[in-house]
Amino acid sequence: MGASSDPVQFSNLRAQAQILDGDDELRHLRDEFQVPTKADIKRTTLEKQQDRNDPVSADEATSCTYLCGNSLGLQPKRTATRINQYLQTWSTQAVQGHFKPLDDSPLPTWLDADARAAKLMAPIVGADESEVAVMQTLTANLHLLMSAFYRPDPKGRHKIILESKAFPSDHFAVLSQIRHHGLSPDTSMVTIESPYSEDALITTYDIQSIISKHAADTALILLPGIQYYTGQLFDIPTITAFAHKHDIFVIWDLAHAVGNVPLHLHDWDVDAAAWCTYKYLNGGPGCIGGAFINSRNSLVSTAITDEEPERGYGQRLSGWWGNDKATRFQMATKFHPVKGAAGFQLSNPSILDITSLGASLEVFDLAGGVAPLRGKSKKLTAFLEAALALLSEDARKLFRVITPSDPDQRGAQLSLLLEDDLLNPVMKHFEEVGVVIDERKPNVIRVAPAPLYNTFADCVAFAEAFEAALLASRK
Repeated sequence: MGASSDPVQFSNLRAQAQILDGDDELRHLRDEFQVPTKADIKRTTLEKQQDRNDPVSADEATSCTYLCGNSLGLQPKRTATRINQYLQTWSTQAVQGHFKPLDDSPLPTWLDADARAAKLMAPIVGADESEVAVMQTLTANLHLLMSAFYRPDPKGRHKIILESKAFPSDHFAVLSQIRHHGLSPDTSMVTIESPYSEDALITTYDIQSIISKHAADTALILLPGIQYYTGQLFDIPTITAFAHKHDIFVIWDLAHAVGNVPLHLHDWDVDAAAWCTYKYLNGGPGCIGGAFINSRNSLVSTAITDEEPERGYGQRLSGWWGNDKATRFQMATKFHPVKGAAGFQLSNPSILDITSLGASLEVFDLAGGVAPLRGKSKKLTAFLEAALALLSEDARKLFRVITPSDPDQRGAQLSLLLEDDLLNPVMKHFEEVGVVIDERKPNVIRVAPAPLYNTFADCVAFAEAFEAALLASRK
């Protein structure tokens, strides 16, 4: 393309997108989701205020371009159905809902809801069912994992390694854990940053170098599977294996990886991991989180009747929902965990949350799991990247992609670094034309085509709106 926008180029891109969308074997999954219209996202009321006699506007009939699944996934249509079934169970069965199965309900009893959710989640993270617990929220689960597996020795291993650009909540968790043990972050926290990359990308070599340098006094490593800001996918199995050679425990924050890329936590011998479920898993805002604990870290070798049963399992913060289900309701005051990740649970989980999450996990099952979704995701993001490369010269001068170009080193997301003072006018233009993406101040936008519901046409719509926004900002 030349210095200014070329409508023919966008016409060609739309034609390509139409062919790709027509050939997409997963295109039916979009119908499983509530995609807001352009009118929906502009409206300032919950209900439509349109008079019944007024003609339907173009915005009411046109879906918005939603490329923000890396922040909040869209609502599956079956979510409302499942939640209504839960509410009906509560209203008609009351407390019996905990134990009484209903013949015409697809929902488990509330006592078994967490186990069913773990069963649905296990293949998404590549784990045995017993290694997964659906519980708490992401940062709470990071704290629970660190309380169990971060046991610093001020005279030996006491450091925690994390990346310098980690999500703030991960930083806060590490800082508070270090201080909780009476240590100082100045001496017990090590951050990783690349001396070579201007875009905050960190190579596996960068990480291994820091591990080697601090191996003798490092107790724990906390890293993201996918870096939230740049969209970089880390080499989880290689980094995990390298840390294990130095006898260092690794916890992975998989907030941006789960449901986005294939994970094989058990086969990779990952120690532990935690994630949220409201991004690519579409569980809903602030929905219940998940945790993985390798089976070798959750063994229980004693019985509750033993004289000192606590000798048979690792220490952790405990609560009654981590008790063996067979003895949970005996209301004994002696804690004895069930074997596996479920033994790290504290309180009974929110059934409302688990019901919402379960609805989306059903859609993942319909898709055939993460592997086919990843295949489509790579094609979508590559098409988006190609569309951005075809923008006019004037537009291309105003941004650059800071996500790795190698498809195997990224997930769905592309992060675009804008020239100074462009973020606000660009986002204002997107709002006007019905494009929803994520911004990270002062100058980054994150664009994530989610394969469950996004289309190749969405990528073209974004590129066209982005071109117009950039050129308008410089007039």
